[in-house]
Parts: sequence; C-alpha cells; structure tokens
Amino acid sequence: MRRPVFSNMLLASGLLALTQMMTPTDAAAEARLALVIGQSAYRTVPELPNAANDAKGMTELLGNAGFTVTTVANLAQTEMRAAISDFAGKVSAAGADTVALVFYAGHGLQIDGENYLVPVDLDPKREADIPLQGVRLNDMLNTLGALPTRARIFMLDACRNNPFPALRGAGHGLAIVDTKAGAPGSFISYSTSPGAEAEDGNGVDSPYTAAVLTVAKQPNLPIEEVFKRIRVAVAQSTDGRQIPWESSSLTTDFRFFGESSSSTPSLPGASAMALAGGTRSLDDWRKELRGKPAMVAYELVITEDTVEAYQAYIELYTQDTRTPRLRTVLERRRQMLAWERATAINTRASFEAYLANWDNSDLAATARRLLLRVQNRNYGQPAAVAATPVPVAVAMAPTCPCSTPTPPATPVNPSVPPIIKKRVDDTPPKRKVVETPPKRRPPPEEVVYERAPPPGPPPAAVMQGIGIGVGIGLGMGGGRGGDHYRGDYRRY
Repeated sequence: MRRPVFSNMLLASGLLALTQMMTPTDAAAEARLALVIGQSAYRTVPELPNAANDAKGMTELLGNAGFTVTTVANLAQTEMRAAISDFAGKVSAAGADTVALVFYAGHGLQIDGENYLVPVDLDPKREADIPLQGVRLNDMLNTLGALPTRARIFMLDACRNNPFPALRGAGHGLAIVDTKAGAPGSFISYSTSPGAEAEDGNGVDSPYTAAVLTVAKQPNLPIEEVFKRIRVAVAQSTDGRQIPWESSSLTTDFRFFGESSSSTPSLPGASAMALAGGTRSLDDWRKELRGKPAMVAYELVITEDTVEAYQAYIELYTQDTRTPRLRTVLERRRQMLAWERATAINTRASFEAYLANWDNSDLAATARRLLLRVQNRNYGQPAAVAATPVPVAVAMAPTCPCSTPTPPATPVNPSVPPIIKKRVDDTPPKRKVVETPPKRRPPPEEVVYERAPPPGPPPAAVMQGIGIGVGIGLGMGGGRGGDHYRGDYRRY
C-alpha cells in the first residue's frame, strides 16, 4: 500500500523539478511587463511589411520569457501616446520590482538633435511639423524613467531610411541617447549605429529582430552579453553595413531566460573581453589586437563598439577588406559624438565647434539653424559676452579632428581669491544748501494819474477841432511832457 504512494510522491517531485527547470527563474522573482509597437501600414509613404512580422515575433519571444505583453499596431499619434500612457500606468501599479520593456518597429526620425517615433498618420510638409505630429522618444523615456522600477529596457528597430520627401534636410538615422544622463536603471538598444540607417531586410524579419529572436533565446546570458552577440550577428548578416548600438545604466542583472548563477559560453576571443570592465585606451587595444587573426580581431572590436577599438583595428589591419567599412563607421561615430555634445551644450560656441569640423555633414544645415537660434536667444547681451567661446572639456580619441578651444586671453586662477577694490570717489562733497524763502519786497508805490478837465467849453461844443488839437498835443509831448505833467500834479 505504501509503494504506490511513494511512487506518486516521486513522480510529483520530478514534475515539480522539471517545471522549475523550464520556467525562467528571474521571471518568477520579478514582474515583467512589455509593450510591443509595430508600425507597418503608413498612410502617406510605402508600408513596412517586416515591422508587423517583427512585432509578432517579439511578442512570442517576450511571452515565453515571462513578460505580460501588450501588443499594438499601426498607431496614430494620439493612439501611440495613449498606449505609452496606459503602459506606464501598468508599470506603476506593478511596483518597484518590475522590469519594463518597450519594443518598437517602424520609422524613426531625427530633427534638431531630437529623436521621434513616427505614427502612421504623420504627413509633414516641413521639418517643423515633426514635433507637432510625431512622438518624441525622450517623452517615452522620461515617462517610464520617472517610475520606480527594477529595470527599463528599450529596443528600437526604428533607424530605417527617411521616406518623407519634405524632410530631406533631416539628419540620417537617430541621434545618440546616453542613458547615463537620465535616470539609472535603463538600457536602450538601436538596430544600428547612431546616425546610420538600418535595413528592413529581405526575409520575414529585419536583420536586427532576426538576430534578437535567435540570440535572446540562449539561456543564462546577461543582457549586455545578449546585445554584444546581436551586434556581431547583424554585422555578419549585413556585411558590416549595419552595426547595432546600445547604452546602459543598469544597476541590476537581467537575463531573458535561465538562472543568473549559471556560467555563460564565450565568443571567439572573448577571454580578452573580461579585461574590458571600462573603456580601454587606444594603446590597450593595440596591444590586445596585435598578432590576432583579422576575423577574431574584427569580432572583438565589433563586440565592444568603441572609438578606440575601431581606431586600433584600422591601424593594424590596413589591408583587410573590412577596414574601409570600419573606417566609415569610425568617422560617423566621431561625428555623432560631436553632434551629441553640440546639442547637449546648446551654445553658440558648441555649434561653431561642430561646424568647424563637420561643415559638409548631413547635420550641418541643422547646426547652422540651431546656431542662429541661440544667437537670437542671446540678442540684447553685449557682443563681447555673446561671442566669448565656452571652453568644453571633452575626452576624445587621440586622432579626433576636433579643434582645441582657445583659452581666454586673461587666464583665471580659481585657487586665488579675487581682489576686490573699493571704488574711491575723489570729487569733493557738495555743500548742503539750505533754501531760505526770499524776502518779500514791499509793493511798489501806486501812482494814480488823473487828468483835470481842460478849461473852456465842454468837448461836445468844440466838436472835431478840439479832438484834433488834443491828439497833436499828446503825440508831440512824448515822455517828457508826461513827466512834467506828473510833477505838476504832485505839487498840487
């Protein structure tokens, strides 16, 4: 009687253990929420058929990884904003121990250094329409970044070519978004390098999503390792034309599948990757790559995706067929780093510095427009103040063509306190003047002139002759006659 019971217990224990092995351990310990957006049916430009397939494949992958997935497609502007807002509400309600993931497949645009997701109803007539009709990427990042979460992951397959004829002056690809400048705990991945364009692909999925669907299924891979392998896979499938890029400020470990304590297999030459805890210098990369086969060195520098790594490869493997492609990648990366600094500082000096080195780039017209904008913003300030360049301390590769800012004419030593001179007024003090009311003068003596009636008959009897005589007498007498008459009058 006890054997069947014991056998049943063993069977139940085995099934429980098997279930635990098949279930992602990390997913059981945390809430996982995902928003998948697929923008395929654009109304004013050709459709993106692979965007719908990408969204479908990612929905299945994330569901298997323990995410509760909300999938939406072909959203207009108001619908996209509402979907992001609703998703933020779900993340907020799930609590602080939540991993929030957003996957976006569709068009993306860069206008004035800002990245925009493109709703299907966007119909711009000029670049100024994009902020009104698009959805700003930073708005989505800031909305989720303001919520207490364990991690925030953003995957953007949005760097395809610009299909809008009215936006030919816009820059290619998307601008750099540095997660370290925002709230910690974020991870953002682009399907290609900043400033570059991604391919839609000839298969069911885009090259980026196809690599994600393959690599992310591998168990026990930290997210940083997952996307390093994705970068290598995409570079291989596109012959180096497309190299994904990411930025991370994660403060916790995340794995799509498997337990965090398991060991991870390594890429070819990945023993050297353990040394890359931080950004290595150009000399470090020269030492690391020297003597390695070209293919191994190529995978190493693609995996790390830094200016120093690319520069070392170009110097050491000048005859390799992949070197011209990496030289283009390196030049564009330096340009986009300079563009990020210019837009982040947002001053006259920063845009002038960019134009001094990249005057013929696709972003030069935008840089001139933003330069004019900051000049107008400073209108009214003294010309000397507005024209003073702001020194910027920027870490660049040794071969960067960026010019060194000119030091000020009069260097200032911040360790020496400034000497403040008191202003001395040499002008003598003014005497205090007390205003006294003027003395009142006595009124002048009033003199009353009275003329005695002339002797003889009344004027009516004399008529016109007497009138003429009086007039002549008065006119001929002048002032003296009057004075004499006055004296006579006073005597009487």
